[in-house]
Amino acid sequence: MNLIRKGLITLVILGFINEGFAQESSEPLRFSVLDAQNYALQNNRTLQSSKIDIEIAKKMVWETTAIGLPQLTFAANYTHQFTVANFPMGGGLDPNALDAMPANTPLTNTNLLNSFAPPQMVPMGDANSTTFDLTLSQLIFSGEYIVGLQAARVFKEISEKSFVKTEIKTKESVANSYYIVLVLGENLKVLKDSYKAIDQTHNEMVKMYEQGFNEQTDVDQLKISKSNIQTVITSLEAQKEVSMKLLKLQLGVDFNQTVILTDSLSGIINQNALTYLVSKDFNPEGSVDYQIMSTQEKLMALSLKRAKSKFLPTVSAFYRHQQLLNEPLINFQPKDMLGVSINFPIFTSGQRLSQVSQAKLNLEKTRLSKDDVGQGLVLEFEQAHSDYQTAFSNFTVNNESMELSKRVYDRTIIKYREGVSSSFELAQNQNQFLTAESNYFNSVLSLLGAKAKLDRILNKYEGLK
Repeated sequence: MNLIRKGLITLVILGFINEGFAQESSEPLRFSVLDAQNYALQNNRTLQSSKIDIEIAKKMVWETTAIGLPQLTFAANYTHQFTVANFPMGGGLDPNALDAMPANTPLTNTNLLNSFAPPQMVPMGDANSTTFDLTLSQLIFSGEYIVGLQAARVFKEISEKSFVKTEIKTKESVANSYYIVLVLGENLKVLKDSYKAIDQTHNEMVKMYEQGFNEQTDVDQLKISKSNIQTVITSLEAQKEVSMKLLKLQLGVDFNQTVILTDSLSGIINQNALTYLVSKDFNPEGSVDYQIMSTQEKLMALSLKRAKSKFLPTVSAFYRHQQLLNEPLINFQPKDMLGVSINFPIFTSGQRLSQVSQAKLNLEKTRLSKDDVGQGLVLEFEQAHSDYQTAFSNFTVNNESMELSKRVYDRTIIKYREGVSSSFELAQNQNQFLTAESNYFNSVLSLLGAKAKLDRILNKYEGLK
Protein backbone atom coordinates (compact mmCIF):
# COMPACT_ATOMS: atom_id res chain seq x y z
CA MET A 1 0.00 0.00 0.00
CA ASN A 2 2.84 2.37 0.81
CA LEU A 3 4.37 1.75 -2.61
CA ILE A 4 1.05 2.45 -4.33
CA ARG A 5 0.59 5.65 -2.31
CA LYS A 6 4.12 6.83 -3.20
CA GLY A 7 3.51 6.02 -6.86
CA LEU A 8 0.28 8.04 -6.90
CA ILE A 9 1.99 11.01 -5.24
CA THR A 10 4.79 10.86 -7.83
CA LEU A 11 2.28 10.81 -10.69
CA VAL A 12 0.43 13.80 -9.24
CA ILE A 13 3.68 15.78 -8.87
CA LEU A 14 4.76 14.91 -12.41
CA GLY A 15 1.32 15.94 -13.63
CA PHE A 16 1.69 19.37 -12.05
CA ILE A 17 5.19 19.73 -13.49
CA ASN A 18 4.06 18.77 -17.00
CA GLU A 19 1.09 21.12 -16.71
CA GLY A 20 3.46 23.92 -15.72
CA PHE A 21 5.70 23.22 -18.71
CA ALA A 22 2.68 23.11 -21.01
CA GLN A 23 1.46 26.46 -19.73
CA GLU A 24 4.92 27.95 -20.14
CA SER A 25 5.32 26.67 -23.71
CA SER A 26 1.80 27.83 -24.64
CA GLU A 27 2.70 31.45 -23.90
CA PRO A 28 2.95 33.19 -27.29
CA LEU A 29 6.19 34.86 -28.32
CA ARG A 30 5.82 38.42 -29.60
CA PHE A 31 8.46 39.83 -31.94
CA SER A 32 9.15 43.00 -33.83
CA VAL A 33 11.62 42.61 -36.70
CA LEU A 34 14.47 43.71 -34.45
CA ASP A 35 13.32 41.47 -31.59
CA ALA A 36 13.12 38.50 -33.95
CA GLN A 37 16.65 39.13 -35.23
CA ASN A 38 18.07 39.40 -31.70
CA TYR A 39 16.19 36.28 -30.60
CA ALA A 40 17.64 34.37 -33.55
CA LEU A 41 21.16 35.43 -32.54
CA GLN A 42 20.73 33.48 -29.32
CA ASN A 43 18.68 30.51 -30.53
CA ASN A 44 19.36 29.91 -34.23
CA ARG A 45 20.95 26.47 -34.55
CA THR A 46 23.28 27.46 -37.38
CA LEU A 47 24.63 30.29 -35.23
CA GLN A 48 25.04 27.94 -32.28
CA SER A 49 27.07 25.65 -34.53
CA SER A 50 29.23 28.62 -35.59
CA LYS A 51 29.83 29.44 -31.92
CA ILE A 52 31.06 25.89 -31.44
CA ASP A 53 33.45 26.41 -34.37
CA ILE A 54 34.95 29.39 -32.51
CA GLU A 55 35.43 27.27 -29.38
CA ILE A 56 37.07 24.56 -31.49
CA ALA A 57 39.42 27.19 -32.95
CA LYS A 58 40.31 28.35 -29.43
CA LYS A 59 41.14 24.79 -28.44
CA MET A 60 43.29 24.45 -31.56
CA VAL A 61 45.24 27.57 -30.54
CA TRP A 62 45.95 26.04 -27.15
CA GLU A 63 46.78 22.69 -28.75
CA THR A 64 49.40 24.41 -30.90
CA THR A 65 50.68 26.48 -27.97
CA ALA A 66 51.11 23.37 -25.84
CA ILE A 67 53.60 21.94 -28.35
CA GLY A 68 56.17 24.52 -27.19
CA LEU A 69 55.50 23.98 -23.47
CA PRO A 70 57.20 21.36 -21.24
CA GLN A 71 56.15 17.79 -21.97
CA LEU A 72 56.33 15.15 -19.23
CA THR A 73 55.95 11.51 -20.19
CA PHE A 74 56.02 8.32 -18.16
CA ALA A 75 56.70 4.87 -19.53
CA ALA A 76 56.79 1.42 -17.93
CA ASN A 77 58.33 -1.57 -19.72
CA TYR A 78 58.36 -5.23 -18.75
CA THR A 79 60.93 -7.56 -20.37
CA HIS A 80 61.45 -11.31 -20.13
CA GLN A 81 64.79 -12.72 -21.39
CA PHE A 82 64.80 -16.39 -22.31
CA THR A 83 68.62 -16.47 -22.03
CA VAL A 84 70.53 -14.31 -19.55
CA ALA A 85 74.16 -13.60 -20.40
CA ASN A 86 76.74 -14.52 -17.70
CA PHE A 87 80.01 -12.74 -16.96
CA PRO A 88 82.96 -14.59 -15.32
CA MET A 89 84.27 -12.95 -12.18
CA GLY A 90 87.01 -13.97 -9.68
CA GLY A 91 89.12 -17.16 -9.94
CA GLY A 92 92.90 -17.46 -10.48
CA LEU A 93 95.85 -18.79 -8.40
CA ASP A 94 95.51 -19.37 -4.67
CA PRO A 95 97.75 -16.72 -3.00
CA ASN A 96 98.54 -19.03 -0.03
CA ALA A 97 99.70 -21.84 -2.33
CA LEU A 98 101.82 -19.38 -4.29
CA ASP A 99 103.52 -18.12 -1.10
CA ALA A 100 104.35 -21.69 -0.02
CA MET A 101 106.22 -22.44 -3.23
CA PRO A 102 109.92 -21.73 -3.63
CA ALA A 103 110.75 -18.47 -5.35
CA ASN A 104 111.89 -20.10 -8.59
CA THR A 105 108.94 -22.43 -8.95
CA PRO A 106 107.71 -22.35 -12.56
CA LEU A 107 104.08 -21.49 -13.22
CA THR A 108 103.65 -24.87 -14.88
CA ASN A 109 104.26 -26.63 -11.59
CA THR A 110 101.62 -29.28 -11.03
CA ASN A 111 100.93 -28.31 -7.43
CA LEU A 112 100.63 -24.67 -8.42
CA LEU A 113 98.22 -25.45 -11.24
CA ASN A 114 96.12 -27.62 -8.97
CA SER A 115 95.65 -24.63 -6.65
CA PHE A 116 94.07 -22.57 -9.52
CA ALA A 117 90.44 -21.59 -8.64
CA PRO A 118 87.91 -21.26 -11.55
CA PRO A 119 86.00 -17.93 -11.93
CA GLN A 120 82.39 -17.50 -10.72
CA MET A 121 79.75 -16.90 -13.44
CA VAL A 122 77.69 -13.81 -12.60
CA PRO A 123 74.42 -13.20 -14.58
CA MET A 124 74.25 -9.89 -16.43
CA GLY A 125 70.73 -8.88 -15.45
CA ASP A 126 67.53 -10.69 -14.54
CA ALA A 127 65.35 -12.87 -16.70
CA ASN A 128 62.38 -10.68 -15.74
CA SER A 129 62.88 -6.94 -15.50
CA THR A 130 60.59 -3.91 -15.16
CA THR A 131 61.80 -0.44 -16.10
CA PHE A 132 60.19 2.90 -15.24
CA ASP A 133 61.10 5.87 -17.42
CA LEU A 134 60.25 9.51 -16.67
CA THR A 135 61.16 12.05 -19.38
CA LEU A 136 60.79 15.84 -19.31
CA SER A 137 61.27 17.55 -22.69
CA GLN A 138 61.19 21.20 -23.74
CA LEU A 139 61.17 22.67 -27.23
CA ILE A 140 63.75 25.48 -27.27
CA PHE A 141 63.49 26.69 -30.86
CA SER A 142 61.44 25.70 -33.89
CA GLY A 143 60.58 27.98 -36.78
CA GLU A 144 57.62 25.79 -37.72
CA TYR A 145 56.25 26.02 -34.18
CA ILE A 146 56.43 29.82 -34.12
CA VAL A 147 54.67 30.13 -37.47
CA GLY A 148 52.17 27.42 -36.55
CA LEU A 149 51.22 29.31 -33.41
CA GLN A 150 50.58 32.46 -35.46
CA ALA A 151 48.57 30.46 -38.01
CA ALA A 152 46.37 28.95 -35.27
CA ARG A 153 45.49 32.44 -34.06
CA VAL A 154 44.68 33.56 -37.60
CA PHE A 155 42.49 30.47 -38.05
CA LYS A 156 40.62 31.50 -34.89
CA GLU A 157 40.17 34.95 -36.43
CA ILE A 158 38.68 33.37 -39.57
CA SER A 159 36.22 31.41 -37.39
CA GLU A 160 35.19 34.62 -35.64
CA LYS A 161 34.71 36.44 -38.97
CA SER A 162 32.69 33.50 -40.30
CA PHE A 163 30.50 33.72 -37.21
CA VAL A 164 29.88 37.43 -37.88
CA LYS A 165 28.99 36.58 -41.48
CA THR A 166 26.54 33.93 -40.28
CA GLU A 167 25.03 36.47 -37.88
CA ILE A 168 24.49 38.96 -40.70
CA LYS A 169 23.00 36.32 -43.02
CA THR A 170 20.72 35.13 -40.23
CA LYS A 171 19.44 38.66 -39.61
CA GLU A 172 18.78 39.11 -43.32
CA SER A 173 16.97 35.76 -43.55
CA VAL A 174 14.86 36.49 -40.46
CA ALA A 175 13.92 39.94 -41.81
CA ASN A 176 12.91 38.50 -45.20
CA SER A 177 10.83 35.72 -43.62
CA TYR A 178 9.20 38.25 -41.29
CA TYR A 179 8.30 40.44 -44.28
CA ILE A 180 6.87 37.49 -46.21
CA VAL A 181 4.57 36.50 -43.34
CA LEU A 182 3.38 40.11 -42.97
CA VAL A 183 2.77 40.50 -46.71
CA LEU A 184 0.84 37.24 -46.89
CA GLY A 185 -1.21 38.26 -43.85
CA GLU A 186 -2.04 41.66 -45.33
CA ASN A 187 -2.86 40.07 -48.67
CA LEU A 188 -5.20 37.63 -46.96
CA LYS A 189 -6.89 40.46 -45.10
CA VAL A 190 -7.64 42.32 -48.34
CA LEU A 191 -8.85 39.17 -50.07
CA LYS A 192 -11.11 38.21 -47.18
CA ASP A 193 -12.67 41.68 -47.26
CA SER A 194 -13.24 41.23 -50.99
CA TYR A 195 -14.68 37.78 -50.42
CA LYS A 196 -17.04 39.18 -47.80
CA ALA A 197 -18.27 41.87 -50.21
CA ILE A 198 -18.73 39.46 -53.13
CA ASP A 199 -20.44 36.94 -50.83
CA GLN A 200 -22.90 39.60 -49.72
CA THR A 201 -23.59 40.53 -53.34
CA HIS A 202 -24.03 36.87 -54.25
CA ASN A 203 -26.58 36.34 -51.49
CA GLU A 204 -28.50 39.41 -52.65
CA MET A 205 -28.46 38.20 -56.26
CA VAL A 206 -29.72 34.77 -55.19
CA LYS A 207 -32.71 36.39 -53.48
CA MET A 208 -33.37 38.59 -56.52
CA TYR A 209 -33.13 35.53 -58.77
CA GLU A 210 -35.63 33.69 -56.61
CA GLN A 211 -37.97 36.66 -57.04
CA GLY A 212 -37.34 36.69 -60.79
CA PHE A 213 -35.45 39.97 -61.01
CA ASN A 214 -32.24 38.60 -62.62
CA GLU A 215 -30.90 35.61 -64.52
CA GLN A 216 -29.20 32.40 -63.41
CA THR A 217 -26.10 33.48 -65.32
CA ASP A 218 -25.62 36.46 -63.01
CA VAL A 219 -25.84 34.24 -59.94
CA ASP A 220 -23.44 31.69 -61.42
CA GLN A 221 -20.94 34.40 -62.35
CA LEU A 222 -20.87 35.67 -58.77
CA LYS A 223 -20.42 32.12 -57.50
CA ILE A 224 -17.43 31.71 -59.83
CA SER A 225 -16.00 34.98 -58.51
CA LYS A 226 -16.42 33.73 -54.93
CA SER A 227 -14.70 30.45 -55.79
CA ASN A 228 -11.80 32.23 -57.45
CA ILE A 229 -11.18 34.41 -54.41
CA GLN A 230 -11.58 31.46 -52.03
CA THR A 231 -9.02 29.46 -54.02
CA VAL A 232 -6.51 32.28 -53.73
CA ILE A 233 -7.23 32.63 -50.00
CA THR A 234 -6.67 28.91 -49.42
CA SER A 235 -3.40 29.01 -51.34
CA LEU A 236 -2.13 32.07 -49.45
CA GLU A 237 -3.08 30.59 -46.08
CA ALA A 238 -1.00 27.50 -46.88
CA GLN A 239 1.90 29.72 -47.98
CA LYS A 240 1.64 31.76 -44.80
CA GLU A 241 1.73 28.63 -42.65
CA VAL A 242 4.86 27.38 -44.41
CA SER A 243 6.48 30.83 -44.22
CA MET A 244 5.76 31.04 -40.50
CA LYS A 245 7.39 27.64 -39.99
CA LEU A 246 10.42 28.85 -41.90
CA LEU A 247 10.60 31.91 -39.64
CA LYS A 248 10.29 29.69 -36.56
CA LEU A 249 13.09 27.50 -37.87
CA GLN A 250 15.32 30.54 -38.33
CA LEU A 251 14.41 31.77 -34.85
CA GLY A 252 15.15 28.38 -33.29
CA VAL A 253 11.55 28.07 -32.08
CA ASP A 254 9.50 24.88 -31.96
CA PHE A 255 6.89 24.64 -34.71
CA ASN A 256 4.13 24.24 -32.10
CA GLN A 257 5.08 27.50 -30.37
CA THR A 258 2.75 30.42 -31.09
CA VAL A 259 4.57 33.44 -32.55
CA ILE A 260 2.93 36.85 -32.93
CA LEU A 261 4.49 39.51 -35.19
CA THR A 262 4.02 42.95 -33.65
CA ASP A 263 5.27 45.15 -36.52
CA SER A 264 2.75 46.23 -39.14
CA LEU A 265 3.49 46.07 -42.85
CA SER A 266 2.54 49.70 -43.37
CA GLY A 267 4.80 50.79 -40.52
CA ILE A 268 7.76 48.87 -41.97
CA ILE A 269 7.14 50.31 -45.43
CA ASN A 270 6.89 53.88 -44.12
CA GLN A 271 10.03 53.44 -42.04
CA ASN A 272 12.21 51.77 -44.67
CA ALA A 273 10.87 52.70 -48.10
CA LEU A 274 13.08 55.74 -48.70
CA THR A 275 16.24 54.44 -46.97
CA TYR A 276 18.43 53.87 -50.03
CA LEU A 277 16.93 56.14 -52.69
CA VAL A 278 19.97 58.39 -52.33
CA SER A 279 23.20 56.75 -53.51
CA LYS A 280 25.45 55.50 -50.72
CA ASP A 281 29.23 55.28 -50.65
CA PHE A 282 30.45 51.70 -50.54
CA ASN A 283 33.84 50.47 -49.38
CA PRO A 284 34.29 46.72 -49.91
CA GLU A 285 36.91 46.59 -47.14
CA GLY A 286 34.10 47.05 -44.64
CA SER A 287 32.38 43.89 -45.84
CA VAL A 288 32.84 40.77 -43.72
CA ASP A 289 33.38 38.73 -46.91
CA TYR A 290 36.32 40.93 -47.85
CA GLN A 291 37.65 40.76 -44.29
CA ILE A 292 37.52 36.97 -44.39
CA MET A 293 39.55 36.99 -47.61
CA SER A 294 42.07 39.39 -46.04
CA THR A 295 42.43 37.01 -43.10
CA GLN A 296 42.79 34.12 -45.54
CA GLU A 297 45.60 36.06 -47.22
CA LYS A 298 47.36 36.38 -43.85
CA LEU A 299 47.00 32.64 -43.38
CA MET A 300 48.58 31.93 -46.77
CA ALA A 301 51.43 34.35 -45.96
CA LEU A 302 52.05 32.38 -42.77
CA SER A 303 52.00 29.18 -44.80
CA LEU A 304 54.84 30.64 -46.87
CA LYS A 305 56.76 31.54 -43.70
CA ARG A 306 56.23 27.99 -42.44
CA ALA A 307 57.69 26.54 -45.64
CA LYS A 308 60.73 28.83 -45.29
CA SER A 309 61.13 27.97 -41.60
CA LYS A 310 61.92 24.36 -42.54
CA PHE A 311 65.41 25.60 -43.48
CA LEU A 312 66.00 26.46 -39.79
CA PRO A 313 67.14 23.98 -37.13
CA THR A 314 64.96 22.58 -34.39
CA VAL A 315 66.45 22.65 -30.88
CA SER A 316 65.03 20.82 -27.88
CA ALA A 317 66.23 19.73 -24.44
CA PHE A 318 65.30 16.79 -22.27
CA TYR A 319 65.84 15.28 -18.84
CA ARG A 320 65.30 11.56 -18.29
CA HIS A 321 65.20 9.43 -15.15
CA GLN A 322 65.16 5.64 -15.49
CA GLN A 323 64.56 3.23 -12.65
CA LEU A 324 64.67 -0.59 -12.65
CA LEU A 325 62.28 -2.40 -10.34
CA ASN A 326 64.94 -5.06 -9.54
CA GLU A 327 68.45 -3.67 -9.79
CA PRO A 328 71.04 -6.21 -11.07
CA LEU A 329 74.40 -6.57 -9.36
CA ILE A 330 76.04 -4.85 -12.30
CA ASN A 331 74.20 -2.09 -14.16
CA PHE A 332 76.05 0.26 -16.51
CA GLN A 333 72.89 2.17 -17.50
CA PRO A 334 72.82 5.67 -15.90
CA LYS A 335 69.67 6.58 -14.01
CA ASP A 336 69.61 10.30 -14.89
CA MET A 337 70.37 11.97 -18.19
CA LEU A 338 70.24 15.58 -19.40
CA GLY A 339 70.58 16.32 -23.10
CA VAL A 340 70.09 18.75 -25.94
CA SER A 341 68.91 17.74 -29.40
CA ILE A 342 69.56 19.75 -32.56
CA ASN A 343 67.91 18.71 -35.80
CA PHE A 344 69.23 20.54 -38.85
CA PRO A 345 68.08 19.36 -42.29
CA ILE A 346 70.96 19.74 -44.74
CA PHE A 347 69.80 18.27 -48.05
CA THR A 348 66.28 17.21 -49.10
CA SER A 349 66.69 17.00 -52.90
CA GLY A 350 64.75 20.23 -53.46
CA GLN A 351 61.72 19.21 -51.40
CA ARG A 352 61.77 22.34 -49.22
CA LEU A 353 62.29 24.64 -52.21
CA SER A 354 59.29 23.05 -53.89
CA GLN A 355 57.18 23.63 -50.77
CA VAL A 356 58.23 27.30 -50.70
CA SER A 357 57.30 27.69 -54.37
CA GLN A 358 53.88 26.11 -53.79
CA ALA A 359 53.24 28.41 -50.83
CA LYS A 360 54.13 31.47 -52.93
CA LEU A 361 51.73 30.39 -55.67
CA ASN A 362 48.93 29.74 -53.18
CA LEU A 363 49.50 33.18 -51.68
CA GLU A 364 49.29 34.76 -55.14
CA LYS A 365 46.04 32.86 -55.84
CA THR A 366 44.56 34.09 -52.57
CA ARG A 367 45.45 37.69 -53.40
CA LEU A 368 43.78 37.35 -56.79
CA SER A 369 40.70 35.86 -55.13
CA LYS A 370 40.62 38.74 -52.65
CA ASP A 371 40.71 41.25 -55.51
CA ASP A 372 37.88 39.35 -57.23
CA VAL A 373 35.83 39.39 -54.03
CA GLY A 374 36.36 43.16 -53.70
CA GLN A 375 35.26 43.81 -57.28
CA GLY A 376 32.37 41.38 -56.91
CA LEU A 377 31.17 43.18 -53.78
CA VAL A 378 31.23 46.53 -55.60
CA LEU A 379 29.25 45.00 -58.45
CA GLU A 380 26.82 43.35 -56.03
CA PHE A 381 26.27 46.68 -54.27
CA GLU A 382 25.62 48.54 -57.51
CA GLN A 383 23.23 45.84 -58.69
CA ALA A 384 21.45 45.76 -55.33
CA HIS A 385 21.12 49.55 -55.29
CA SER A 386 19.73 49.49 -58.82
CA ASP A 387 17.31 46.70 -57.85
CA TYR A 388 16.20 48.76 -54.86
CA GLN A 389 15.46 51.82 -56.98
CA THR A 390 13.58 49.67 -59.50
CA ALA A 391 11.66 47.97 -56.70
CA PHE A 392 10.71 51.33 -55.21
CA SER A 393 9.50 52.58 -58.59
CA ASN A 394 7.45 49.41 -59.12
CA PHE A 395 6.08 49.68 -55.59
CA THR A 396 4.90 53.26 -56.21
CA VAL A 397 3.22 52.34 -59.50
CA ASN A 398 1.64 49.13 -58.19
CA ASN A 399 0.42 50.84 -55.03
CA GLU A 400 -1.43 53.41 -57.11
CA SER A 401 -2.70 50.74 -59.51
CA MET A 402 -4.08 48.62 -56.68
CA GLU A 403 -5.88 51.59 -55.13
CA LEU A 404 -7.40 52.49 -58.51
CA SER A 405 -8.44 48.93 -59.34
CA LYS A 406 -9.91 48.54 -55.84
CA ARG A 407 -12.06 51.65 -56.32
CA VAL A 408 -13.15 50.47 -59.77
CA TYR A 409 -13.96 47.01 -58.44
CA ASP A 410 -15.94 48.37 -55.48
CA ARG A 411 -17.91 50.71 -57.76
CA THR A 412 -18.58 47.84 -60.17
CA ILE A 413 -20.04 45.74 -57.34
CA ILE A 414 -22.34 48.60 -56.37
CA LYS A 415 -23.38 49.14 -59.99
CA TYR A 416 -23.93 45.40 -60.37
CA ARG A 417 -26.24 45.36 -57.37
CA GLU A 418 -28.13 48.25 -58.91
CA GLY A 419 -28.37 46.42 -62.22
CA VAL A 420 -26.30 48.96 -64.10
CA SER A 421 -23.24 46.73 -64.64
CA SER A 422 -23.06 43.29 -66.23
CA SER A 423 -21.63 40.10 -64.74
CA PHE A 424 -18.95 40.11 -67.45
CA GLU A 425 -17.80 43.58 -66.41
CA LEU A 426 -17.79 42.50 -62.76
CA ALA A 427 -15.64 39.45 -63.52
CA GLN A 428 -13.28 41.52 -65.63
CA ASN A 429 -12.81 44.15 -62.92
CA GLN A 430 -12.39 41.46 -60.29
CA ASN A 431 -9.57 39.83 -62.25
CA GLN A 432 -8.03 43.24 -62.77
CA PHE A 433 -8.17 43.93 -59.03
CA LEU A 434 -6.71 40.53 -58.08
CA THR A 435 -3.87 41.03 -60.56
CA ALA A 436 -3.16 44.55 -59.28
CA GLU A 437 -3.26 43.32 -55.70
CA SER A 438 -0.84 40.48 -56.46
CA ASN A 439 1.52 42.87 -58.25
CA TYR A 440 1.39 45.29 -55.33
CA PHE A 441 2.29 42.74 -52.67
CA ASN A 442 5.00 41.26 -54.88
CA SER A 443 6.46 44.75 -55.28
CA VAL A 444 6.36 45.21 -51.49
CA LEU A 445 8.34 41.99 -51.04
CA SER A 446 10.81 43.05 -53.72
CA LEU A 447 11.28 46.45 -52.08
CA LEU A 448 11.80 45.07 -48.57
CA GLY A 449 14.00 42.24 -49.87
CA ALA A 450 16.18 44.72 -51.78
CA LYS A 451 16.43 46.86 -48.66
CA ALA A 452 17.43 43.83 -46.54
CA LYS A 453 20.09 42.89 -49.09
CA LEU A 454 21.55 46.40 -49.04
CA ASP A 455 21.53 46.31 -45.24
CA ARG A 456 23.67 43.16 -45.41
CA ILE A 457 26.07 44.51 -48.04
CA LEU A 458 26.54 47.79 -46.15
CA ASN A 459 26.96 45.98 -42.80
CA LYS A 460 23.88 47.63 -41.31
CA TYR A 461 23.12 44.38 -39.48
CA GLU A 462 26.53 44.07 -37.82
CA GLY A 463 26.35 45.18 -34.22
CA LEU A 464 22.58 45.73 -34.46
CA LYS A 465 21.13 44.85 -31.08
